[in-house]
Amino acid sequence: MANKVEVKDLLEAGVHFGHMTRKWDPNMAPYIYMERNGIHIINLYKTAAKIEEANEALKKIAASGRKILFVATKKQAKDIVAEKAQSVNMPYITERWPGGMLTNFVTIRKAVKKMASIDKMKKDGTFQTLSKKERLQVDRLRAKLEKNLGSIADMSRLPAALFVVDIKAEHIAIKEAHKLNIPVFAMVDTNSDPREVDYVIPANDDASKSIDKILTLVTAAVQDGLSNRNTDAVVEDDAEANDMEAAAVAEVETPVAQVEAPAVEAEEKTEE
Repeated sequence: MANKVEVKDLLEAGVHFGHMTRKWDPNMAPYIYMERNGIHIINLYKTAAKIEEANEALKKIAASGRKILFVATKKQAKDIVAEKAQSVNMPYITERWPGGMLTNFVTIRKAVKKMASIDKMKKDGTFQTLSKKERLQVDRLRAKLEKNLGSIADMSRLPAALFVVDIKAEHIAIKEAHKLNIPVFAMVDTNSDPREVDYVIPANDDASKSIDKILTLVTAAVQDGLSNRNTDAVVEDDAEANDMEAAAVAEVETPVAQVEAPAVEAEEKTEE
């Protein structure tokens, strides 16, 4: 079950620290509690409510079997996002965002297939027939593709949603998602415009503790959705098995009933 959102935990993780007041975006005003020492403080009660709202939507997406693409290329978020996304078997981008990742997805898939073809060459021995220079070039290409696209190798179609850390840093990804009507979930700090995303989580998007806390809560909800999906599949399988068993029993019992009925009638006639 997904972790319950506790305001106390958010406070301890420093989720409430926004940016300096002179760098704020006025559209974040509804999520700001106060100003202290020149820094905006985020209202954590609103953050908790927004996390729960986002988690419900993410849970449904995960339960439907579709993918959620996690995006975070800033240094302090990369490792956290990679770890959390891997834990729920979701694709992620933590290196530079490949232009056209969503809007030109067919080309991106071709690049991913190129990795698979290189791996096949190494297995069937074709790789060894190349010259030393060609092998070096192929290895470099494979390493480059792995670094940029290895984390989305299993994403065979467009994701159902994006989860972004720092919408200013990932503005290209968000623009591409908008063009394709893909919903965007995001951690939004006080210096960003919340109108750019569909599910806003007002939070400190710079501190690693804050990012880790939000991602832990979010991926727990995703895991919940995946578990529900597996449970539903088991229930469906059990129901199907029960139907087959009932049909088999009916087939066996029907002739028995047909055989026994005349015997009873015969006994009654004898008694008469």
